[in-house]
Amino acid sequence: MNTTQPMQPTTLQYDACKTLALDILEGRWTPGNAITLDDIQARFDTSRTVAREVAKNLESLKVVEIRKRVGLIAQNPSTWNALDSTVIHWKLQSSHRIEELVQLTQLRLAIEPEAAAATAQHASLELRTQFIAWAAQLRLYGLDNQLEQFHEVDQKFHSTILQASHNDLFATLSETIDIVLAGRVEIGLYPPQPKVSAIENHEAVANAIAEQNPEQARIAMRRIVDEVSETLYA
Repeated sequence: MNTTQPMQPTTLQYDACKTLALDILEGRWTPGNAITLDDIQARFDTSRTVAREVAKNLESLKVVEIRKRVGLIAQNPSTWNALDSTVIHWKLQSSHRIEELVQLTQLRLAIEPEAAAATAQHASLELRTQFIAWAAQLRLYGLDNQLEQFHEVDQKFHSTILQASHNDLFATLSETIDIVLAGRVEIGLYPPQPKVSAIENHEAVANAIAEQNPEQARIAMRRIVDEVSETLYA
């Protein structure tokens, strides 16, 4: 499946960053406590250069604060760059995955219905036709239980709505929504077979966009995200 993955400077650097971030998320490294570059070198059997890059990457995401003669000080996850794709990926791989998905679904509920309405207003004829085609593919793949193909089209459907909304802020969230959709699948929180109601709601969004009906697009998209929210709270 073609899913969006977080940026990885190198496998070694990324693995070390992820491990240290998960240490904080899982309470093994308490916010306020520090480790040194020597600690990173020894733990991951790596060079000083790589240890420095690990520190810089974590600092750029606000996972740690670096202080001279102290080291890397763990920061509370509530202060991390919450919308960064790498941070989202790490949180979805932690024991906080449900909490993260709930918060991201609340974000989707605030953003995606309005993005769908805007896309219904602004989408070109070619793009309106494309949404109808994607909805047809979702029905075919969903009912035939071709889950890999279904999820690939589903990601295109949702990310394109954000990108085609003529709202730059919505568009910047397309990668975030991509990560959320892929993450639900990766951690086993997507139904083994798509619900017929979900397929029908995607068709309703596509039809509303094709008919340039913003209100119906908004309502149908809200139904899609509401269904996800209900699943998480079940």
